[in-house]
Amino acid sequence: MHRRPRSRKAGSRRHEEHCKEEEKADDVAPHGTCTSMCPITEIRQREAQNRLHRFEMLSGTERERLPRADVARVVKEYSRPAAGKDTTRASDLRPPDVLLKTVCHLVDNIAACPTLQPWSEVYSFVFDRLRSVRQDMVIQRISGPECASVLERTVRFLLYASYRLCGQPLRLYDPHINDIHLQESLSWLLECYSEGQHQHQEEFQALSLLYNLGSPRAIQHALELPHKVRHSSPVQLALAVNRAYMERNPVRLLRLAQRLDFLQACALHRHLLSCRRDLLLLYSHGHSGRNCRFPIQKLADILHLECFLATQLCQTHGIHVNGDCVVFSKCSFTENPSEELQCAHMHKLVDDKQQDLSVSNIIHGIA
Repeated sequence: MHRRPRSRKAGSRRHEEHCKEEEKADDVAPHGTCTSMCPITEIRQREAQNRLHRFEMLSGTERERLPRADVARVVKEYSRPAAGKDTTRASDLRPPDVLLKTVCHLVDNIAACPTLQPWSEVYSFVFDRLRSVRQDMVIQRISGPECASVLERTVRFLLYASYRLCGQPLRLYDPHINDIHLQESLSWLLECYSEGQHQHQEEFQALSLLYNLGSPRAIQHALELPHKVRHSSPVQLALAVNRAYMERNPVRLLRLAQRLDFLQACALHRHLLSCRRDLLLLYSHGHSGRNCRFPIQKLADILHLECFLATQLCQTHGIHVNGDCVVFSKCSFTENPSEELQCAHMHKLVDDKQQDLSVSNIIHGIA
């Protein structure tokens, strides 16, 4: 008895269906089941390899050959994807509520803790652990309000760090790397906002405009926002600052900057040095004259600097200061100042706004 040969078409069809089922299975995002801030397997591994950070060690065991972990303080560290490494194991992934709890721990118990110093080390630790949180979100494809809540605190932390650590040595703080992660987190957050209404959308749309001052892409995005968001006070103020920047009107820009809140000023602060340079260039042409004298105190008020810093800024740009007056000359202005002039020395505009705000309130967005 001869068997009828199997149809090639039927076999091919079954193969295609099998492939589709596999693709469908691959498309299903894993759901984390880890209920702690760090999987127990990682805790034991890092204990054995002496890889616990001092912020995670059990009190009293710090000087032991292999310090023990304080399970309530250990946070999953970021690990680069590697060939053959399973990053989708549910027991190693934290669900959205645990991720938010982890972020709140990093903010309240680490970043805002006055006894943990230096803050550059605090930043390095929190930066790495927030990166791990975002990695878990990517693997699980988390979106919606839970995703936005994590990203909002991440963006606020990175913005605050860009101001607080400004001028630190490169080995302690790299502004370029901070900027990359801030831009990625901000873009992801704005993408979340495009999917629905969120409580803090106006705040972060404005922060995006101020941080990316003069960016045509950021301005175009803002102009395409829903009417209610676009005409909100924070976004309108940020657009006005951008308009002053595009029109090369540094006097108006610095005047508008007085109306910004602390975090908005943190977002703008990296542009202030170039803005003040533009103002001095403008005045060097507008007030250039042999007998023209400009009061240094008045200039310091416009620049929102202490008088001695305004004097230093002028001299760095080749502008002569004679007593309490500035002698502007379009011929003597130096476009590129020396490296001695640092943005970190000219934070008065931002410093004045922090007042009694705690680090915790800043990052959680509590006014």
